[in-house]
Amino acid sequence: MRKELKEKFIQDFTPREKAFFLKKAREVITRKRYPVCEDLFHYCYFHTLKERIRNISPQSGEGYLRFLLVDGVKDIEEAMELYEKRLEKEKLPSPDPTIYKFIEYFSE
Repeated sequence: MRKELKEKFIQDFTPREKAFFLKKAREVITRKRYPVCEDLFHYCYFHTLKERIRNISPQSGEGYLRFLLVDGVKDIEEAMELYEKRLEKEKLPSPDPTIYKFIEYFSE
């Protein structure tokens, strides 16, 4: 895994978001049998951004802010779909055994 991705992970996410990212990674590696790769990183990254927006999304409020949040979620979902399609093509017959190295790498 490229060092730049780890730096992005460290800089962009709060401790809570890092935990969410790692939980999502573990889930899709074990349940969906996605391989450990950069596409997996990006897939989990965008899932985490979507979760961030979901947590800050106002229930009511100014229309412009709501529009920006909805539009942002749409862009994130499109990116997630792109990476999910790429990961589906590379799906493994069993969970990737390097899952623990991936989790450990981003947990340091």
